[in-house]
Amino acid sequence: MTVRASAAAIRARLRGLANPTIAAYSARFFKSGAGEYGAGDRFLGIRVPHLRRVAREFRAEPLGSALALLRSPLHEERLLALVLLVERFERGDESERARIYAQFRKHTPRYVNNWDLVDSAAYQIVGAYLEPRDRGPLYELARSPSLWERRVAIIATFGYIRKGSFDDTLALAKILLGDREDLIHKAAGWMLREVGNRDRVVLERFLREHYAAMPRTMLRYAIEKLPERRRAAYLRGTVR
Repeated sequence: MTVRASAAAIRARLRGLANPTIAAYSARFFKSGAGEYGAGDRFLGIRVPHLRRVAREFRAEPLGSALALLRSPLHEERLLALVLLVERFERGDESERARIYAQFRKHTPRYVNNWDLVDSAAYQIVGAYLEPRDRGPLYELARSPSLWERRVAIIATFGYIRKGSFDDTLALAKILLGDREDLIHKAAGWMLREVGNRDRVVLERFLREHYAAMPRTMLRYAIEKLPERRRAAYLRGTVR
């Protein structure tokens, strides 16, 4: 099947699953109104488990089909494309992985342009590709004017955290302390919380140094799993 025919078949399958009620809810949930971070995005109204089932049906289709879907104006088509790319990356050789990484970077921020899209592939593709390499691109992304590229940077470290490696997460969180976007505060706080889930001493060392300057949302996310009295002390600013 050609790339064009393959992409058309996937699109037809998705349209058969579309639900206008869910689409209207998704448009509100992902802030697609004028002036919001997802402004102008369009939705079919398909739940993620259904998208993943479709991805399994079309996992053998050409890489070009996923890239065609990634350029779609429809949110669920872009999300499905990322699910397909992650699956191909995980079973691909080094050449395939390099190509998928490059395409992911090329298509961000224009198409990987909401938090669920970033979170579905950033650590599985960007983080995984850079793990045995120079991680300088993460620091370039963290200083990008693009909200989505900055979120990619911090979420990309999730895989490292899972393996007990925290240095990049902490360094990137420090860079993002002054970020003005709530979605970055949430992402950095989430990754810090994940560090703390594995090593509370490391988390609290970082917090004691930086919590006074942390955006409130970032701090709340980071301390969420700490004992209640400890959380309260951070929020009151009485930790020493």
